[in-house]
Amino acid sequence: MIDVSVIDDPAAATVALDPVRSRLLAELHEPASAATLAERVGLPRQKVNYHLRTLESHGLVRLANEKRWGGLTERRLVATASAYVVSPQAMGPAAVDPERALDRLSASYLIALAARAVREIAGLIRGADKAGKHLATLSVDTVIRFRSAKDRAAFSNELAEAVKQLASKYHDESAPGGRPHRLVILAHPLPDPQTPTEEASCQ
Repeated sequence: MIDVSVIDDPAAATVALDPVRSRLLAELHEPASAATLAERVGLPRQKVNYHLRTLESHGLVRLANEKRWGGLTERRLVATASAYVVSPQAMGPAAVDPERALDRLSASYLIALAARAVREIAGLIRGADKAGKHLATLSVDTVIRFRSAKDRAAFSNELAEAVKQLASKYHDESAPGGRPHRLVILAHPLPDPQTPTEEASCQ
């Protein structure tokens, strides 16, 4: 089982987003049979079997093992990943794209950048898996509590200058065997778990 699977097929995304099937995916972090799942989620076994067949046909669950009980065979399934995320690619031409005309200081542009990262990295992971290679990436995640909007603006300017200097130092357009890497830095207010998202966005 992999940690995260990116769903870019529209049909698979539709299947995974169904509330019942999403619940079944969450339950299948370890192998289970339709009978076991039916008891957990409170649905008839026949209905659970139908949902499991649909999930399996889209590669979201797989057969873990089979057990024979008398003349019957019990199939135990497991999710193909610990968690799933839907790629913007599943939206086709309607997917958000940072190359379109967007205000680069807007929240919409930030979302477009994050969406592009999901799409690009998903493709790179698949390519690396097929080649039997490890995909080298870099992630930095931290929280900064700014004293004021003035301090936030000053930090942004210093960060931009630091990135500019580092990029200038390490970028080599003509290096033989060199490979371009995309660097994206995102910053947004941290949501208050006690405040609904709609209210937090207006503060």
